[in-house]
Amino acid sequence: MGLVNKKVLFIGYVWPEPTSSAAGSRILQLIRFFMDANCQITFASPAKHGEHMHDLTSEGVQQKKIELNSASFDEFIIELQPDVVVFDRYMMEEQFGWRIAEHCPNALRILDTEDLHFLRDARRLALKDENNAGDLKLLENNLAKREIASIYRCDISLIISEAEHALLTGLFKIDKKLLCHLPFLLDENLNELQKKWLAWEEKQDFIFIGNFIHAPNWDAVLALKETVWPHIKRKLPDAKLHIFGAYAGDKVHNLNNKKDGFLVHGWAKNAKKEFQKAKVCLAPLRFGAGLKGKLVEAMLYGTPSVTTTIGAEGINGNFPWNGAVFDNPEAFVQAAVDLYQNKNNSWEEARKNGATILKHRFDGQKHKELLKTSITGILQNLTGHRTQNFTGAMLMQQTVQASKYMSKWIMEKNKKNQ
Repeated sequence: MGLVNKKVLFIGYVWPEPTSSAAGSRILQLIRFFMDANCQITFASPAKHGEHMHDLTSEGVQQKKIELNSASFDEFIIELQPDVVVFDRYMMEEQFGWRIAEHCPNALRILDTEDLHFLRDARRLALKDENNAGDLKLLENNLAKREIASIYRCDISLIISEAEHALLTGLFKIDKKLLCHLPFLLDENLNELQKKWLAWEEKQDFIFIGNFIHAPNWDAVLALKETVWPHIKRKLPDAKLHIFGAYAGDKVHNLNNKKDGFLVHGWAKNAKKEFQKAKVCLAPLRFGAGLKGKLVEAMLYGTPSVTTTIGAEGINGNFPWNGAVFDNPEAFVQAAVDLYQNKNNSWEEARKNGATILKHRFDGQKHKELLKTSITGILQNLTGHRTQNFTGAMLMQQTVQASKYMSKWIMEKNKKNQ
């Protein structure tokens, strides 16, 4: 049983914005994976349209605005009868998973985690309180219980980072049959891209790009402003740092300081062009999870980067980094200055390292084949696959009842308020 002509329903937390965030690029890559398999795609979301929403109709995708806690969703899926449902993050599975299970019981349920939200949140708390780190705190984390329950309720979950896959199978003892490691699906011709890389003499300044709805990016920009950039500027007085990112509100723009070379531009209309021009990417990420799209993009366009352990996590495997990785602020600054000044050794070598990482770690065709094999294998024996996931069946039975009656209560309450 293949994927040809299957009806695939995506339930999005937001409408895809691939020019604003790595999450937007990721969901578009998944949509195109199913399109390439000749599936019929519908993308539904309860969210408002964003400023930089991708034109899904140009991809041949049907769009549907859906409502939370509404019987209209039941009517929609009863008519659609999808063969595969992809939940964009665990929050959408919590909201709509029980309805899919009730009205489309034979639909394959896929959870795209994007990144592990509970891991990101635990690291945020650990940054504020050094005593809040460690495995025990993760196990006690209520967000972890919600997100992992969602993983169990689905037939397969897409895990973007090897580090997160190891955490789920190790600390949380989740069966590998329920997980599929799926990093970014890059289809670019690396040899052709390398031919277009700008030379050392053509590139200048530092760059940071990140969606400012995403808390780790705002924290990283604060770290740049307060801890990193003043020291780099003293050593490289003519250099500038260009800050780009969608949804940069007043708090971000207020950091702009032309005199100090700290330049806040807001949304990058063409991130590719900005990465191509920059000499070094800076990403002092102090918390977060998943894979950092900005660092992979920097590699694609021949720009070395300096980041932290969390920033590099899951990207390079055993290959040398595309620049330098330091958590210590002083070492971070020195590495950034060295990269910026040293063309013939560290800078050129860093670019080559980035190309090697992309070639061996982000081969889109290879990972698509693995995903296709995983999905078709489960479709061929969905009943047997679910029988082996007793925890998921138990959680589905309990959650369906709890979510169902809470939702029905909200629906009745809404009716009375109309």
